[in-house]
Amino acid sequence: MKIERVQSFLLSYPMPEVVKLDYYGGLRTIVKRDALLIRVQADNGLIGYAPGQGSEGFHERIEKTVAPFLQGRTLSDPDALRAQFVQGAGKDQETMKAYCAVEVALYDLVGKQLGVPVSELVGGRVRNRIQLYGSAGMYQPPEGYAAEAVGMMEQGFRAYKMRPALGPDEDLRTVELMRQAVGHGFDLMVDAHSWWRMGDRSYSYEMVEQLAREMGSHDIAWLEEPLPPADHAAYKKLCDTGYVAVASGEHEPNEEGFRDLILDRCVDYVQMDVVCQGGYLTCRRILSEVARQGQRFAFHCWGTDLEVMAAAQLGICWPETVVEWLEYAVYTTPKLKTMYPFPLALEILKQPLEIEHGELFVSEKPGLGVEVDESVVEKYPWIPGPWSFFRLDSPKQTFAVTSDHSVPWAGEMPA
Repeated sequence: MKIERVQSFLLSYPMPEVVKLDYYGGLRTIVKRDALLIRVQADNGLIGYAPGQGSEGFHERIEKTVAPFLQGRTLSDPDALRAQFVQGAGKDQETMKAYCAVEVALYDLVGKQLGVPVSELVGGRVRNRIQLYGSAGMYQPPEGYAAEAVGMMEQGFRAYKMRPALGPDEDLRTVELMRQAVGHGFDLMVDAHSWWRMGDRSYSYEMVEQLAREMGSHDIAWLEEPLPPADHAAYKKLCDTGYVAVASGEHEPNEEGFRDLILDRCVDYVQMDVVCQGGYLTCRRILSEVARQGQRFAFHCWGTDLEVMAAAQLGICWPETVVEWLEYAVYTTPKLKTMYPFPLALEILKQPLEIEHGELFVSEKPGLGVEVDESVVEKYPWIPGPWSFFRLDSPKQTFAVTSDHSVPWAGEMPA
């Protein structure tokens, strides 16, 4: 089987109404959501698909470097092609990440040719289901978070992740109200990535530790990114308190960062995004280290249902004691109003994912096991420009956010 053509398509969903969200320190404005679809066609007519990072830089790396490298090559073992790519253009870290996203489509192709699911090519499945947590919760009053947590529970999820940014007192009250609303036996995750993006109002380490202690008393599953991601020493210090399980990893720039995070036991939950941070092979190495160290892993996944399935194919190759959770972004639907609508996330697949009681069933159909609906390419044409903007009150400034995961935009803010 030879690779005939490699394409990537930038996609955008414009918000019907611009979303404006006040938070402790400023205002966030969301004008659209972006995605990227990768399509690899073989000379035998088979097509492999993969999700990608919805940014112009990612798309350009695929078009100008990855596609010319792959087109015309024989595909039998994706790892063999990777070994060749890494010796050349793959020495550039961001280009390699783009290649790794395309590589998911190569696995999809090989799986379809051999008649086996991708899970059998990346380790071998040990189960058919993986637990999802409903991820939404963005900048609203404490009562709104509590109601949304109940809504997630009514949708069948067994866990809910929210993003607080209301100030220390209201953030704590939010956790208290959520726990009261859902009772015990339902997991709550607090994604505090906003705490270090509020300019002069960003929480100090001392405040983070105090909140960790107080939130931990309400039995939250984990506290995610409560500190700047690169400050591993601070993460270890917080983790060592034992007040609450600590999670981080989605902003690690390379495997060296992950190794440091894992080997120094800076977190309880290691997180990684297959699409943005190195694909299957990188994630497999990280998972092996997580298992050796007796830690736990939770996939970061913040996009379309195609991304969810790409991660799930690898996740089911490990027991729940290692890979416990897969993030599932819950956008506004007629059944539940959350942060904003993003119908592209569902429409990218011809059939909906099979989710029951908060668990995703991963079929044994060949490849990724899903059918992509290519009509989304025409239905959701690319809209250039950032998808989100932050206005800081102190110091006064505005900055834009794109879907380029390699840009440490939070690090550009004043300390």
